[in-house]
Amino acid sequence: METTDKEKKYYEAKERVEEIKKFYSNLTSYIVVIIFLAIINYWTNRMTYPWFLWAAGGWGLGLIFHGAKVFGWNPFFSKDWEERKIKEYMDKEKDDYSSSRWE
Repeated sequence: METTDKEKKYYEAKERVEEIKKFYSNLTSYIVVIIFLAIINYWTNRMTYPWFLWAAGGWGLGLIFHGAKVFGWNPFFSKDWEERKIKEYMDKEKDDYSSSRWE
């Protein structure tokens, strides 16, 4: 059974919403756990060495990458860049094909 275009778009949208939900769940966990670790860090040594920042930094970096993936943010490779690169490779391949033919 073949899915219609409308069904396909629905499933893609549903999948995207699930990814966004996972990101916000991860963000919520991050906030709760890091606050908990900061409290433990304060109780154990009055923040003389803020070791909880190691966890906050590592997990935070992963969270940034997760958010960038989910929300499609990529400062280095925009959609316009992709299209230009694809066109460039297609033109190069066409030129290579035409120059390699025996005439």
